[in-house]
Amino acid sequence: MAQPPLSQRIQRLEKELGVRLFERSSRRVTITEAGALLLAEARELLARSDSFLATARRIRDGETGLLRAALSPDVSGRTVAALLSDFRRRHAGLELELHELSTAEQLAAFTAHELDVGVIHHPCDVTGLELGPILRRDLGVLLPREAPQATDDEVPLASLTGYDLVLFPRAHAPAVYDDLLTACARGGYTPAAVRHGQGASFVRGLVLSSGAVALGPRDAQLADPADPDLVWRPLAGAPLAWRHSVAWPRGRGDAAVDAFADAATHALRTTADARTETTARPLHLRPASEYWL
Repeated sequence: MAQPPLSQRIQRLEKELGVRLFERSSRRVTITEAGALLLAEARELLARSDSFLATARRIRDGETGLLRAALSPDVSGRTVAALLSDFRRRHAGLELELHELSTAEQLAAFTAHELDVGVIHHPCDVTGLELGPILRRDLGVLLPREAPQATDDEVPLASLTGYDLVLFPRAHAPAVYDDLLTACARGGYTPAAVRHGQGASFVRGLVLSSGAVALGPRDAQLADPADPDLVWRPLAGAPLAWRHSVAWPRGRGDAAVDAFADAATHALRTTADARTETTARPLHLRPASEYWL
């Protein structure tokens, strides 16, 4: 800064503070006693100002603050633990508020601006959202150990005829629910009845007591290898799958959202046998007439 505007700035500051900060002569400028007393505090204010601006930049870039995130209830404990560990390593200074929400609940939270990022099921209405890669988790069947199909290495869908089917409540992901029933019908399995359950223990109880089977991926908490009464088997030809992706409001992505997306995608791939979808599929709601109900 040139001398004239600097002198003017100092004079305005002295006028605002009501004290002289410098003694001036034609040969030299020296700090006054009042100036010396204020100097340490002035330096502290400047340092706090720099820190304030740096914090503001980190918040702007998503490197600090609060990230509101959600996972669907079917995500296993191993996947949750792997995601949290990876995310904390990437963003130790960021507070992660993680919720367990169905796809429908996440979409509603996005609309209400109550959620920053989440892992959703497809198909669903993704209007206004940006998406990470679509990941596929093949579904198998949970059935009683004494069932004839329990001795098969792979179970054909059509062989499940006569069994009720346990599914998550339709309201949690209507299009996914309808898509699964459509695929079952195409594979030759039309369940005698559809029962609804979400918690692993409740679903296992329904399978054991009501002549039903349940669908889920290998990593789901439905099947315990040590369970003497139930067994999980893959479906022949892998005709059914859950498809996931990380989603966030369009235009609101930042470093924190990117870190969560990377951590979630990596966790699903390494702990849930998820793989990137290679076949293009619609990621939006189809007309109701196309679904089997």
